[in-house]
Amino acid sequence: MTKCIRFHETGGPGVLRLEDVDLGAPGAGEVLIRQTAIGVNYRDIYRREGRHAVEGFPAALGVEGAGVVEALGAGVEGLEVGQPVVAQGGGDGAYAEARIVPAWRTLALPDGISDRVAAAMTVKGMTASYLLRRTCAIEAGDTVLVHAAAGGVGLILCQWAKHLGARVIGTVGTDAKAALAAANGCDHPIVYTREDFAARVREITGGAGARAVYDSVGEATFEGSLACLATRGVLAQFGEASGDPPPVDPRRLGPLGSVFLTHPSLGHYSRTREEFLDLAGSLMDVVRSGAVKIAIGHVYPLADAAEAHRAMAARETTGSVILVP
Repeated sequence: MTKCIRFHETGGPGVLRLEDVDLGAPGAGEVLIRQTAIGVNYRDIYRREGRHAVEGFPAALGVEGAGVVEALGAGVEGLEVGQPVVAQGGGDGAYAEARIVPAWRTLALPDGISDRVAAAMTVKGMTASYLLRRTCAIEAGDTVLVHAAAGGVGLILCQWAKHLGARVIGTVGTDAKAALAAANGCDHPIVYTREDFAARVREITGGAGARAVYDSVGEATFEGSLACLATRGVLAQFGEASGDPPPVDPRRLGPLGSVFLTHPSLGHYSRTREEFLDLAGSLMDVVRSGAVKIAIGHVYPLADAAEAHRAMAARETTGSVILVP
């Protein structure tokens, strides 16, 4: 038996329960991992609330965790029992002491990457990788706008975009978060609670706008994000922390400058082992080089997953949030 966070109905953080679950043995192509660190992501909150589909109850949460290989299913190659690894994907269930995952979604941890750092960065860092390298390939001299710049994904995006030679503008909710973003590659932090961020972006860019806007906030920032875009700019709407944006008539995008609107997801950018390794490998490279540093802002015991969700939803956290069994 293993301890696992599950919920029997959608709702607030209080629906989360710590329960005993019988995992069984890994099947063909699978790996059993004894987890030591677990990543918490906003999509977990969406799932708990019912904003993301829940197939049935009881339901589990979490898609990333790091630990040690405890058992291998038939046909698994390249991994060994006792090896430190991180796994991403393979369905929900990472909020647990142990987890069975597909071997192809599992990566051996390289030297210099701890289990906590791996759990804190894998989903967020792979997201940053596809946003900056695939959704809109950022080049030196480009201007990008990062919403929630002091959050887990935001801090990685700011550092990585700066490493690529971009001018980085970020929105944050407080002066303390502005200072944190500035210390992590954000050239122009904007405190959106007292400034019109769209007007500030136009001012900073001399009216040109941003080549890419990376928006995980949703409804509260959506119209301003569209207004920030340069001609043929890209709005990557990859999260909805404030709620879903309103529907958009495609004809609006032409007068705005033939801009592009997309709702990308990590799953669609890591459909194969090759794509998975590309995203994870690029992330490991920039972290090991020191170009991107991972900020673990908050660590909670697994049993306190509900409090972790409450704090994230209340925007009380900065950097990455992890759980430890």
